[in-house]
Order: sequence, then C-alpha cells, then structure tokens
Amino acid sequence: MIKSVKSAAVLSSTMALAVALGAAVPAMAQTTVTIATVNNGDMVVMQGLSSAFEAANPDIELEWVVLEENVLRQRATTDIATGGGQFDVMTIGTYEVPIWAAEGWLTAMDNLPDDYRLDDVLEPVRAGLSYDDTLYALPFYAESSMLFYRSDVFADAGIEVPDQPTYDQVAEWAAAIHDPDNEFYAICLRGKPGWGENMAFLSTLVNTFGGQWFDMDWNPQLDSPEWAAAVNFYVDLLNNYGPPGASSNGFNENLALFSTGRCGMWIDATVAAGMLFNPDQSQVSDQLGFARAPIDVHPVGSNWLWSWALAIPASSDAADAATRFVTWATSQDYIELVAENNGWVAAPPGTRISTYENPNYQEAAPFAGSVLAAIQSADPINTTANPKPYSGVQYAGIPEFQAIGATVGQMMAAALTGQMSVEQALASAQSSTERVMRQAGYID
Repeated sequence: MIKSVKSAAVLSSTMALAVALGAAVPAMAQTTVTIATVNNGDMVVMQGLSSAFEAANPDIELEWVVLEENVLRQRATTDIATGGGQFDVMTIGTYEVPIWAAEGWLTAMDNLPDDYRLDDVLEPVRAGLSYDDTLYALPFYAESSMLFYRSDVFADAGIEVPDQPTYDQVAEWAAAIHDPDNEFYAICLRGKPGWGENMAFLSTLVNTFGGQWFDMDWNPQLDSPEWAAAVNFYVDLLNNYGPPGASSNGFNENLALFSTGRCGMWIDATVAAGMLFNPDQSQVSDQLGFARAPIDVHPVGSNWLWSWALAIPASSDAADAATRFVTWATSQDYIELVAENNGWVAAPPGTRISTYENPNYQEAAPFAGSVLAAIQSADPINTTANPKPYSGVQYAGIPEFQAIGATVGQMMAAALTGQMSVEQALASAQSSTERVMRQAGYID
C-alpha cells in the first residue's frame, strides 16, 4: 500500500523525537526518483518546495532534470520509446498521455489514496489524461489560452476591449499602440518553432480562420485558403507590430517581455495569468487586462486545452516511490503549500474544483473565473468548421503529429523570418505532411 504524506510525516516526526532523546536511529535506505520536467515557472516552484516532500519521506531522494520544452519532449520521447528507464517521473501533456498509454509505456494511475480526492479534479482535465477510461497521468496544472493586454496603454489609446475580441480588432489595436522607438511592441506571439510552441498558437489561429490539419480522409489541408489566410495574418502581425527576433520567442521569452512592460498584447496560455498578476514576478501586475482568446470567422477552436501532467514510465524501477511523489505534487495539500509560501495568486491553476471554490484564490486571482470558463469551453473534438478525424485543439492527436508539427513549425518560422514566402512555406509543409501520412498508411 502507498504511504500517504501524512503517514510519512508522522514517521519523520517520530524519528526526530528519537534523535532528540538520544536513541539510535537505523540508517534508512533511500530510493532515488529522477524527475524530468519543463523549465516553466510553476515547475521551478515545485522543485523549490520539494524539500517538504523529502522531509516527510526520508526514504526517497529526488533528482531533477529541468529542460527547455522542446528538449524535454525529445529526451522524454526517446527514453520512453526505447524503454531506457532514465526517468521515474516525466512531465508530459494531453497529447502524449493517450498515445503512450496505448503503447503500454505508462503506469496506470489507479489505486490512488482516498485523500487524493480524484473527483475534485476537473473532468475535462481527467479526460485528457486518460486512455480507455483509465487515468495515466496526474495534472500538475492545466490551461487554455487567452488575451492579455496592458490596460493603462489601452486606456490612453481610448480602446475598450470586449470580453470576446476578434482578430480584426487585435490588428487595429496593434497599429494604434505600437511604439518600437521606445522598445514597446504591440503584440507578442509564439514564434519559436515546435509543435508545442509556434504551432500550438498557429493551430488555434487556423481553427478560428476556418481551417484544420486534416480532412475526414486524413488528407492534409495546409494548402487550403484558410491556412494561407491565417499564416499571412500571423506573419504580417508579428513583422509589423511584434518584437525583433520573434522567431526565437516561445512561452518563457514572451512572458519575460510582457512582464517587463515591453509588450502591449500577448495571446498565450492562461497559466501566465498567475505570473503576470504576481507583483513579485511582474512589473505590470497592476496594469493588466485580460479577455477571451480572439476569434475570426469560426468562433470555436480559438482557445486550446492542455495540461502539464506527471506520469510514471512503465520502465521505472521506482514506481511506488514515484507514485508517492506524483500524488503529493498534484494534491490539494500541495496547492495550499504553494499558497502558503508564494501567495494564492501563484497556486497551480486549472486542475481542482476546490481551488476555484476557495475564496482566498478568488480574491487573489481576478482571472480565475475566466480561466475556468476557457478550460471548460475548450472542445478537443468539435473544434473546426468542418468535421475532423482527430482529437485535439492545438494539435492532432496521432503519433505522427510530433514529427509533422516540428517540421511545419520550422517552415512557419522560415516564413516569419522571410527566408521563404508564406506560399512557399505552406506548399512545402503540405508536401512533407502528405509524405509522412502516406508512409504511415493514412492516405494512398
């Protein structure tokens, strides 16, 4: 049976008392749990607070491998596919979990402690981390996407932002507030190539412009008018009103730009709200407005659904110890530990009903209701104007998409930097995607 954190804490206290009384304490053999995680802010907080877990579980030693998002995905995928066993806990998402679970690469998250309160976890998040009605990862945080903007700059420009803006309005606002001479850029968007970087945003843009990755016969659609309209809009917007070097900017780079007052708008993950409203991390915490992710002709599919989750590879030789850590790091008690140390505004968002029902969180996080609504409204199935054969909002939930998205992401970055035209980039993307789908047997 898995020991609860509470039981381990009692054990730790008992040992401490024995030491104080001069009793001999036998040496305890430690199990090393190696954790691969992404270098996002919430994961850095988790690493910092993990000493509390080790104190309560003296038989477990945590070893951290913290990586940039694209590098994490490459290393985790290689290790899991080869059964390397390098990691005992992997930070993965709603894309990987059902695919890897179907391959038998993940340990099922069943027989969780009663006090874990699985029914407290938001249903869309649980569903995204399940395969064949079985949970295979526990959510550390979950997110959709939204628009952040500088409320003071918009007020000075006489701009009022509706709850549901459009991309036409975003372009108009960008022209009105752009001030590159003072190193203030109207909009920041993901430009760094990667299926989870620039293609995460671009996929939602394509969705709301009426396009999709594949038709119902799995034919790629990247040469469609909808893709051309979306990518031309994206390239023009960033080249006219974005920061220099936008093709190198992912989530963390844009977070740094916005939080230091150099961006007027940013469309990205809702998880950023807790960081931008936190005065310890953001210079614009009192000058921040937010709205739903903008839309175009098709209102659905403009806001994504994602969860960074903790999973245990089937190749781990420390599954019991890893389970203890994963249940601790995704528990309601952990959320309260973050709030106690960093304030409620920093609590990991998007996972538990109890967080959004907590008056302390509601008071500290004015964005809470909007984030919850965005997560609950994201629909991985009914996402596009025309029917599609795949699940996923900002990705296509098939094994081949990781390679497809990475390749197309490089081509979109080339279009952004002017190395090729949008037309050339989309033609190359269509051709390469067709080749992959044909080799995989989806199309003739």
